[in-house]
Amino acid sequence: MIIETFPNPNPERDYRIEMICPEFTCVCPRTGQPDFAEIRISYIPDGSCVELKSLKIYLWSYRDQGAFHEAVTNRILDDLVAVVGPRSMTVTGAFNVRGGITTVVTASFPN
Repeated sequence: MIIETFPNPNPERDYRIEMICPEFTCVCPRTGQPDFAEIRISYIPDGSCVELKSLKIYLWSYRDQGAFHEAVTNRILDDLVAVVGPRSMTVTGAFNVRGGITTVVTASFPN
């Protein structure tokens, strides 16, 4: 999946962009059952910003992929950082209850 970008209209200023995907789904690699989550992306752009339609298509690509919560959250962060090159970024995956447990995974750049 290609994540598209566009030039940051105000690269001289630090400002935060927050994007929320309330309907993220992937597949549990152990059970094959769907996992549902809200993915939150928060970043301070440098030279470029994330184009939203391509982000949506990228996130939808996980619907048929088996991935543990920890792995998918970190992979989304890695993919976005590689393409956008932000000053800082945080990705949080808030996964719905499974087996009586809710999982929230937060990954940040820089570490």
